[in-house]
Parts: sequence; C-alpha cells; structure tokens
Amino acid sequence: MIGKDLSRDRMTTRTFLTKGHYDLQLAAMDPNAKSVKHQSQQDGIESLMKALTLLRGPMLATTLISALAACSTQYAESPDRWINDMNNRAPTKSTIYICHAYSCKLKYSFHPTQKDLNALEKILANGSDTAKTERKAIGKAVQWFETRVGPLVGSDKDKGGLDLYSAGIPGQMDCIDEASNTTSLLMFAQQYGFLKHHRVVSPVARGFFLDGRYPHATAVVITKSTNKRFAVDSWKFDNGMFPAIKPLDVWMSESPTR
Repeated sequence: MIGKDLSRDRMTTRTFLTKGHYDLQLAAMDPNAKSVKHQSQQDGIESLMKALTLLRGPMLATTLISALAACSTQYAESPDRWINDMNNRAPTKSTIYICHAYSCKLKYSFHPTQKDLNALEKILANGSDTAKTERKAIGKAVQWFETRVGPLVGSDKDKGGLDLYSAGIPGQMDCIDEASNTTSLLMFAQQYGFLKHHRVVSPVARGFFLDGRYPHATAVVITKSTNKRFAVDSWKFDNGMFPAIKPLDVWMSESPTR
C-alpha cells in the first residue's frame, strides 16, 4: 500500500511540474496579455509549489522557489554578493565552506591539510602553461575536490542533473550548491596564487521558466589576458566527474540538460 501511495504521489508530482513549466511557457508567449501572463505565472508557480511540497514539505518548497528566483539573477563581478545571498561564507586560507542539501541549506566546514594544499597546487601547476591547459587543470581540481570531500559531506553519492526527489537530503547538491562549491574552491586556490591565467568571478544563471528553460547556475572564471569568461559546471554529472568547461556565451545559450 505504501509503495502504491508513493507511486501515486510521484505521478501527481510529475503532473504539477509539467503543468507549472507549461503554464509559465504560455505566459511568456504573449507579452501584451498582461492579466493572462500574470495568472499563468501564478498558476505555474503554484503548480511547482505543490510538486515540491509533495516531495519534501512546504518549508523546503518555499526555500527552493526563493532560491530559483535568486538563481535567475545575474550577479556582479565579485562573488561576494552571491556568497551573501546564498547565506554562505567566503573561503579563508584555512577553511572552505561546502554547501549541500540544495540551495546551501546545510554547510560543512572543510579544513584542508598541508597534503591537500600540496595536491591542489600540483594539479593546477601541471596546467599552468596556457589558459587552455589551466582550464583543464581546473576541471581536474574540481574532480579531486569532490572526491576528497565527498565521504566527509556525504556527497560521494550525489547524483548529477535535475533530481527534485533529493531536495533537502544532506550530501545531495543542486546547481546552487555546485556553483557555490566550485567558486569557493577556486577562490581558495586563488588566495594561494595557484591560478596563473584566470581569476574567479561570480556565478551566473540562465533560465527562469519564462524562456522555456529551468533555472540553472554555474561557477565562472575569466581569462586575465583576454577577459573571456568560461563556465565551470559540475551540476550535470555525478560526484567526482570532470565538469563541463566551455565559453560562458555557449553555456548561456544551452538548456540545463546539456
């Protein structure tokens, strides 16, 4: 009986999510129909709220909807506002704060050892010849970091991509957690001078249903010589896999599933 009820709830949840996305797409189609647009937006958000409530309860539903709204905002060059808005803390030379449980609901204080510092320095030094090789090294550093802290945080079992069923579960991460953690790692490396060709800027986001795409955020680095921005996005992949690294304008034009 419990199994049947769970199946029914999941089917209902999928219906609400589909309706929410559909209603919000309709709202974007006719900008002149303001009252219809407003009502469709409301219907869409209400459907999403119902879906998230079925999944993890009303408190988390409200938190996630607020986070999705924040995720749709483009931030300034410095990561400081992002860190503040996500109720996180900037890394120091002795601590990296790791977000998890979706939308930085929980945080873990990781204190890198000298061995960790040496490992991170070596990974990034191996790619220091050019900006292109450094971006590959940045990807390897993200892999190393996720593998290193996974057993401590519980994120070693974190699954990539859109998985609303895992919202609120310690160790599981959404795009906000992933973007925050990658940014914190790279800020930490930057403090020690490990990045030669790039500097860390604020995460950015794309999509907020109205353009037919789910909200999604990514960490960003910018080349010092050309000011070209690159997304460093580990959200799609399971813990410890190499992230997607690509020009930010390419990333911005894609759907979250790519």
